[in-house]
Amino acid sequence: MTHRQRSNLIGYLFLAPYLVSFTIFVLVPVGIALWLAFVQLDLANKANSKFVGMQNFKEAVHDEFFWKATSATVHYAVLMVPVALIIGTAIALGLFGMSKGRDAVRALIYIPNMLNVAAVGILWQWFFNTEFGLINSLARRFGLPALPWLSDKAYAMPAVVITNTWWTIGGTAVIVLTALQQIPRDAFEAASLDGAHGWKMLSKITLPLMKPALLFLFITTTISAFQMFGQAMVLTGGGPEFSTRGLVQFMFETAFNGYRFGYGSAISWMLFALIGVFALLQARLMRSQGV
Repeated sequence: MTHRQRSNLIGYLFLAPYLVSFTIFVLVPVGIALWLAFVQLDLANKANSKFVGMQNFKEAVHDEFFWKATSATVHYAVLMVPVALIIGTAIALGLFGMSKGRDAVRALIYIPNMLNVAAVGILWQWFFNTEFGLINSLARRFGLPALPWLSDKAYAMPAVVITNTWWTIGGTAVIVLTALQQIPRDAFEAASLDGAHGWKMLSKITLPLMKPALLFLFITTTISAFQMFGQAMVLTGGGPEFSTRGLVQFMFETAFNGYRFGYGSAISWMLFALIGVFALLQARLMRSQGV
């Protein structure tokens, strides 16, 4: 065996544990999910299980609850993505301008990101409680009306967005701050000598140089928004009137509560297609912007 062959063999041996685990825990489940999407599975009686082709997908297209879940998912993404990018960028700009204590503040902002989604949901359930929640208690103290955050369709989705923003904004801010720190100082100094300050500096120098990082965050935040599940599940259970029940929760409840694994799997593949189309559009956008 030559040295090159020995090196290749050692490389494959190091890769083997990952390849085996990837096959068992990713490729096999994906294959099973694809098979399930085209069958009607009856766990109680195998004789009733049968291949139905595209029937599960056709049913989803005509299912009122599927479209309600799609609407809730899109509604969440439309609210969440701009809020996350704007607030995350604002926090990063504030951190970037600090001369002392930046690391301590950055650590404090990032702490919520380390919490479990269930813990975050339970905490914010108390914050949003109509009778004794922290937010409504503060509102009453300032003479404002208490709002039914989790029981009214008008406020339930904003409540989920606020919760998820608090939970994840630290990660967004850290990525933007890292992008800011990569900008050459010479660019700021040259712009300052040319008379650029404040908003002009931000709009003409800072944001254009941060475009790759911001586009990356836009794509990843949107994909994450389409996968909304735990936040709404814990906070509202998908209510009121299914206004916060996204596609992932609908898929989960259909498959594991209703035992309709084929239909649930079809919904998951339709969500995958939706995210895939969006990702392709974003990739084209990035190429057109020269990123």
